[in-house]
Amino acid sequence: MKWLGIAWLVYIICLSIWIILQKRAPVSTLSWILALAFIPYGGFIIYHFFGPQKLKRQQFRRLLSRTALKEHSDYLQLRNHILAASTHSQELMQLANMIRTTTGFPLTTAKSLKLLVDGTETFTAILDAIAHATHHIHLEYYIFDPDRIGTRLRDLLIQKAKEGVKVRLLVDGIGSSRLKNAFIQPLLRAGARFAFFHKPHITQLIKPLVNLRTHRKIVICDGLVGFTGGLNITDQEDERVYEYAYHDTHLQLTGNAVHWLQLIFMEDWLYASGEKEIPDLANYFPIQSSGPYPVQVIPSGPDNEWEIIHRIYLSMIQRARKRIWLTTPYFVPTEATLFALTSAALRGVDVRLLVPRMSDSRLVTSAARSYFDELMRAGVRIWEYHGRMLHSKTIVVDHHYSMIGTANFDSRSFRLNFEVCIAAYGPRLAELLSDQFEYDLVCAERVPFNRHIGLIQKMFEATARLFSPLL
Repeated sequence: MKWLGIAWLVYIICLSIWIILQKRAPVSTLSWILALAFIPYGGFIIYHFFGPQKLKRQQFRRLLSRTALKEHSDYLQLRNHILAASTHSQELMQLANMIRTTTGFPLTTAKSLKLLVDGTETFTAILDAIAHATHHIHLEYYIFDPDRIGTRLRDLLIQKAKEGVKVRLLVDGIGSSRLKNAFIQPLLRAGARFAFFHKPHITQLIKPLVNLRTHRKIVICDGLVGFTGGLNITDQEDERVYEYAYHDTHLQLTGNAVHWLQLIFMEDWLYASGEKEIPDLANYFPIQSSGPYPVQVIPSGPDNEWEIIHRIYLSMIQRARKRIWLTTPYFVPTEATLFALTSAALRGVDVRLLVPRMSDSRLVTSAARSYFDELMRAGVRIWEYHGRMLHSKTIVVDHHYSMIGTANFDSRSFRLNFEVCIAAYGPRLAELLSDQFEYDLVCAERVPFNRHIGLIQKMFEATARLFSPLL
């Protein structure tokens, strides 16, 4: 027993040193040490494969001709027409500059912004855009299932590839693990290109990539129309197939903003596929006139140290004067975002939070509820959406800041996953998202200030909260 005790002590010391040297957030570091300290020796393996990681990869956007992208710049349009009419131009530009400085993606414009709600509307719009594509179709998804909608989309891609349209499909190696060779081969035979992002492989025993997933959902057709948001390609999000399909939102946009979605896809594609370059770039970035809506595409992932989507949430919340309406399926706030939300409510901002009554993870649902009492004491009003699983990821701040995309309100989306969001400046998207928020409240129940839950549930929620930095 003496030698076992010494061995366990040495194990704890070595594990703690290893984790501390990663220089992560103190709360996350302590959570990992406490969680793994009581898993003798196996903790090393768990942390090696599932612990927080950073990734260095070639930044394809640096290889692009900056001159070519400058030809599509909307700077004059923004300065002379849009920003001049805004009463928040200084704050807007500060936020836009932070995104540009940390990602290289500037403020741009969209010709149109269309909010798509649920699978029927979203899949119909995506299939229609693909059907009308004449040069290229690019798709990137976390989940692409070989079910009814997945097969229908694959068959349409096969048809377009046979017509000579360049088709590239990139899917996550774990999220889309149901895709087998028999499903993929007809695509390849038709001339389409296909790649997995971080597909599990024996070589990852040395450098594990289990936690580093592409959670992005991107569709681009001819460089003219783009889609992103919360919906994956799965019947679970199609109410025509399942009565209780996920309730979700997506964004369809046109204009120069699509170029920056294109850039994200190309960077991911070259990284995952092993290709060296994509020829004929001019046809992937067609010159367009500026649009009326100022927007900014925001990529985030473990290859960028700035946790930019995390920072954007914080900046938007801190700038709020009248309202913050947040919708997320997984609410596991960091210490900073929790402090920002409660501070906003305490200073009189209308802070509303809409979450699912029960997500697809009981642990995450319980961890989220562990924050409710503190939030409500500060004045935050909380609703739980019932009937279906809420999967939307949106925020509206006042009447001039809004964001929609793939990122959940949790550490995994802030620090581990590759995500993409669209930030919009001005009333257009803010109105669309706030209208949808109010409509969703009809199917939601407000959480009472004094929740009556039993001791066992209280203990479970409190315990789940301990794992928040790891979720």
